[in-house]
Amino acid sequence: MPEDRAKKHHKDRMAETLREEISSMIEGELSDPRIHFAYVTEVAIAPGGKSAQIFIAIDGQDEEERETLDGLIAAKGHIRYALLERLGKRHIPELVFTIDRSQRFKSRMDSLLDRAERNAKKTAARASAQSAAQATSLSAQAAQAQPAAGQKDTEP
Repeated sequence: MPEDRAKKHHKDRMAETLREEISSMIEGELSDPRIHFAYVTEVAIAPGGKSAQIFIAIDGQDEEERETLDGLIAAKGHIRYALLERLGKRHIPELVFTIDRSQRFKSRMDSLLDRAERNAKKTAARASAQSAAQATSLSAQAAQAQPAAGQKDTEP
C-alpha cells in the first residue's frame, strides 16, 4: 500500500531538519578531538520513524574516517538529547551513523571512464592512421600498374 502523502512529506521534512541540525552540531558544537571535518550528506528515516541512518562524508584518510565515526558514535546520546531540546519533539529517532563513500566511488568511476575514453580515442586514431597508410599504398600500387600516359601499349 502506498505511503500517505502527508506522512511522506512529514518524514522528508524531519530528515532535512535532522540533516541541518546534526551538520551544525558537527561543525561547531561537538568538541571531541576525534571528530575531523565532516558533513552530513543524507538522512534516511525508517518507515516507522524509530531510527534514522545518518550518512557522513569525511574529508580525510581511512584512519580519520574511523576516528570520526567512533567520535560520533560516542556522542550519539548527546546529539539525540540536543535534538530533542532544539526540535521540541516527543520522540527523536535512534541515530545510526554510516560513512558515505559515494563521492569516492563517483570520482573513481569518472577516472575509469576518462581512461576508457582516452584509450578509445587512441585506438581510433591508430586505426585511421593505418587505414590511411593502406589507402596510400593501394593508390601507389594502382598508379604503378597503369601505363604512363605518353607511352603506347605495343603488343608483339
